[in-house]
Amino acid sequence: QVQLVESGGGLAQAGGSLRLSCAASGRTLSSYAMGWFRQAPGKEREFVAAHSRSDNTYYADSVKGRFTISRDNAKNTVYLQMNSLKPEDTAVYYCAASDTVTYYSGFYYRAAFYGYWGQGTQVTVSS
Repeated sequence: QVQLVESGGGLAQAGGSLRLSCAASGRTLSSYAMGWFRQAPGKEREFVAAHSRSDNTYYADSVKGRFTISRDNAKNTVYLQMNSLKPEDTAVYYCAASDTVTYYSGFYYRAAFYGYWGQGTQVTVSS
């Protein structure tokens, strides 16, 4: 079983950047597909980005071209580089992991696909 801990959240100005980290322990991250989700107050949790075990990446339309997901298996860490931040990016960001093998890329966008979650890190973007 893998444990996930996010860090790197905080306050940024619109147009600025933040990099979130998700450190894993208990199991090597190379065994998992990884995802980032976010949840703003009063809204449902939504997909942000995913990184498959075969190094394919997937992004929500709202962040495509601004956010980049990457992983460093040697450090057992996944990153979310967030550039050109907007106030609507304000949310709690969650890292998630899935050990389910799939050939259907649509699953990566679904929270139910991921069985392991971090505690979340707050990102606030001021205008």
